[in-house]
Amino acid sequence: MNKEDIFKILSERLKLSVIKRDEPMSKHTTFKIGGKADIFIIVNDLEELKYIMDIIHKNNIPFVILGNGSNVLVKDDGIKGIVLKINLQKVNMEYMEDYTLVTVEAGVKNGELASKLQKGGLGGFEFAAGIPGTIGGAIKMNAGVNDKEFKDIVVNVTYMDYNGNIKKIDKSECEFSYRHSLFFKNKYVILSTTLKLYKQDKDEIKKKIQEYLSVRKQKQPLSMPSAGSTFKRGKDFITAKLIDECGLKGYSIGGAQVSELHAGFIVNKGNATAKDVIELTEYVKKKVKEKFNKDIELEVEIIGD
Repeated sequence: MNKEDIFKILSERLKLSVIKRDEPMSKHTTFKIGGKADIFIIVNDLEELKYIMDIIHKNNIPFVILGNGSNVLVKDDGIKGIVLKINLQKVNMEYMEDYTLVTVEAGVKNGELASKLQKGGLGGFEFAAGIPGTIGGAIKMNAGVNDKEFKDIVVNVTYMDYNGNIKKIDKSECEFSYRHSLFFKNKYVILSTTLKLYKQDKDEIKKKIQEYLSVRKQKQPLSMPSAGSTFKRGKDFITAKLIDECGLKGYSIGGAQVSELHAGFIVNKGNATAKDVIELTEYVKKKVKEKFNKDIELEVEIIGD
């Protein structure tokens, strides 16, 4: 099935969700890089998502799931098939005697949820206030800051599988580890998660959030487009420190540059291509291996053709 046929069959049924053809992915990623997606759908409705997944399954259409477009690099030739941007936005709170269960749909942004929870006097989510992206993306990669990770507050995750079946699994089944989960190796669409949080003083929560955001502002190149931290932390080393000691801060290939502020970030100087970024990451890996005999891994997910 070609993209015109896919567009025609989907556009006949989708009313709440938004469907586009040949959509530049540079408009939907924090890196501001990427070729066009054949079909791009902003999913605002669960029933429509089930319909889309049925079409994908019956016609064997390749698909990619996108949140806020952080932590990804889309290749210059774009993405064949369908990109699903999950935009489900509900938040529900269930108050228990000693804690509160907060069920959050996948399209809610981390920063917006942090603000909502602070106003409600619920603590435990402060570390995620500055993590770019959505709840769905944060669950997928078990996002975190320092020694705090999403696995510490997740109770369960609800997802839709390839056949359109909706399932709920406990945290123990999510296979959480450093920047990894079950959802990396399976094309499940994360729908929501339930978090376990606790009552705290609103001003204390606000102070913690401000501290996290302040550190992030001081140490990360927030003024330039990037996909967040480019490389994973090493088991026995700090990756950014090794890159810095290789003298690579500020090193550029095309429009891609190793950040002058934080060596663990590759930034887009304004005209970078995915090819520039990939070549630069390979160069950085090579130099670190030569100098320290350490293998460093990408944290950023490369998608597309």
